[in-house]
Formats: sequence, structure tokens, C-alpha cells
Amino acid sequence: MHPLRKNRPLRRIVLASAVTASGLVMLLALKPHTAPAAAVAPAPAASSSSGANSGTGSGGSTATGTRTVTGETAQTRWGPVQVKITLTNGRITDVSAVQSPSDNPRDQEINSYALPELRREVLTAQSAKIDTVSGATYTSDGYRQSLQSALDSAGL
Repeated sequence: MHPLRKNRPLRRIVLASAVTASGLVMLLALKPHTAPAAAVAPAPAASSSSGANSGTGSGGSTATGTRTVTGETAQTRWGPVQVKITLTNGRITDVSAVQSPSDNPRDQEINSYALPELRREVLTAQSAKIDTVSGATYTSDGYRQSLQSALDSAGL
């Protein structure tokens, strides 16, 4: 037998082992799915509520026709998303995320750029027909879903 033919099975074994190890590393690098019960973050997010003149719900006593409506919580793959809108004379004047995924630093990083961008989109579009933020697809979908719920509750 030729000496090079002896080495080929060993090369295949080494190559297969390297591919298997690489695949295992990539698989373990994926973010694990967390149960909705573990994704409890309303307390820190609720402190960032907007609107000093709005109270907690229907504010019928304001002279400017300002009211605040909170949408339903949308459960996403990475955690709950809930949006609160402030309406003045039928126009959306403010949007804030009451809840958003914040289980780890990566969630916080994504939300640090996605939530302001989604807010700008809503204030410009004045509807739930907004673009998805790249890199924050699940958060964008949940934001849109909760926003539409708030708009429906407001009668818009």
C-alpha cells in the first residue's frame, strides 16, 4: 500500500472532528429560550413612564384632550413587549415601552438602539405601520402588536 493512502483516513477523522467541534461551539453560542415567567421586567421599565400630565389611564379632566393608553403585552421569543401611547387631540404625541426584553446585556444593547428608532417611526407614521428595526425583529414585531392594541383601545 502506498504511504499516503494510510494518512487519508486519519485526515478525514481530524477534519470530521474539527467540523463537529465547530458546529457544537456555534450551537452553544445561541441564546437560550427563556420562559415568560423568567422574563419579569416591568418594575425597571415602568419607572421610565412618560407624561407627567397623564396619570394611569383615561384622563378626561385635561383641557388639551390628552390621554394615555397602554397596549396589551405581546409575548415575543425573547420576552414581553408592551407599549404606552399618549394621544393629544387624536394625534400620537408620545410612545414609550413599558416592558421590553431585558434579561441580559445583549437585550439591553438591542433595545438601546431599537426602541428610540421604533418611537421615531411611530411619531412620524402616526400608526402601527412602521418598519422593523434590523437586528431587533422580535422586539419590533411585539412593539407593533402592542401599539396596534393601544390604538384599537383608543379608537384610532
